[in-house]
Amino acid sequence: MKHHLPAGSTAEAPYGVVVTPESAGWAHTALRVLDLSGGGEHTFGTGDFEVIVLPLAGSCAVESDGERFELDGRADVFSRVSDFAYVPRDARVTVRGRGRFALAAARCHARLEPRYGRAEDVPVELRGAGTASRQVNNFGTPEGFPFAEKLIACEVLTPGGCWSSFPPHKHDEEGPDEAVLEEIYYFEVSGDGGMAYQRVYGTPERPIDVLAEVRGGDVVLIPHGWHGPSMPVPGHDLYYLNVMAGPSPERAWRICDDPAHAWVRDTWPEQPVDPRLPLTSAKGRS
Repeated sequence: MKHHLPAGSTAEAPYGVVVTPESAGWAHTALRVLDLSGGGEHTFGTGDFEVIVLPLAGSCAVESDGERFELDGRADVFSRVSDFAYVPRDARVTVRGRGRFALAAARCHARLEPRYGRAEDVPVELRGAGTASRQVNNFGTPEGFPFAEKLIACEVLTPGGCWSSFPPHKHDEEGPDEAVLEEIYYFEVSGDGGMAYQRVYGTPERPIDVLAEVRGGDVVLIPHGWHGPSMPVPGHDLYYLNVMAGPSPERAWRICDDPAHAWVRDTWPEQPVDPRLPLTSAKGRS
């Protein structure tokens, strides 16, 4: 299944995950997961991509354009909200530390300033209600981090047994209520043997059909179509990192719900948010 990339299937040392526009068959969005589990350093060039360095597990220092940012990081994605660093296109970047670090990237035109994002400043949103409850860490969204040109990124944490990315939605047409965005989902699942399921489906004009069992380190590519739900099995919380970019000159995250399921939103005011949320904060696990 070309849209489901199991853990390790795209590895190119020192990266455990490598998704480029060329490998994905699109034009704008990329993700690498840098593995420095033994400690040390790695230097790379950003080329025509702006990049956010986000600790998934561990801590690091990020150096670029004469700036040095110390990222305290976290034990794992379920332990706390992390700080991060933004680095511009056409830069040399050195990451020093121990752990795993997501390099979320988008092709861009402008060369902006490097920036440090504090965990305490990341907007944490509780979205949905009832069995559609989830937590969204908006560290790299236009509202949460207005300092990028193209890149949009966030983290979603879903308690075991809840349905996330629901109602199913899409962002593959340009208009006042929708923006064209290629999207990468990178997954981690809590606990031994944890797993979840990801659904993506299209239209007769633009078909796509994905129902993937996902585990830690898996990736699902969404070039177009309705995506959702993301479904962790009971007893295992689900994390996914969303990385998005597209051709629009406006950096906007606008979506359209599948009309068959959009009514679900109207039920949320009558239901409580799952009491397990928020799962994390900048201070640690809730």
